[in-house]
Amino acid sequence: MSKLNNQIEKFTPKWVEDFKQFALKGNVLDLAVAVVVGGAFNKIVSSLVSDIIMPLVGVLTGGINFSGLTLKIGEAKLTYGMFIQSIVDFLIIALSIFAAIRLLSRLKGTPKPEEPAAPAEDIVLLREIRDALVQKKE
Repeated sequence: MSKLNNQIEKFTPKWVEDFKQFALKGNVLDLAVAVVVGGAFNKIVSSLVSDIIMPLVGVLTGGINFSGLTLKIGEAKLTYGMFIQSIVDFLIIALSIFAAIRLLSRLKGTPKPEEPAAPAEDIVLLREIRDALVQKKE
């Protein structure tokens, strides 16, 4: 089996090995997980905005549906209501992420400051010699 692996490695281009090292780094895998979780989180927040918050905003504003707001200038149709909807989506997503990060940081707790490590034995001896020499001069 080892001989077969050696033969395969001979004919494998260098970029394949480089890509393998790149793709298997911890940061790349963490980023991939974050993208997948972020996509799912985006669906949840989008549903929250479109199915819960915007209908309530519509009730408060007298039944205005932002997504249907348009302005026609000549042949051009500007759907500025979708732009307003996107801004509301962004603000709610940003607020949700802020709240989640704040909650996670509170759950982690504040890190305790590390106590300085004891100096090495040779450093302690050098300090003792220094102090003895200073006392001898006095």
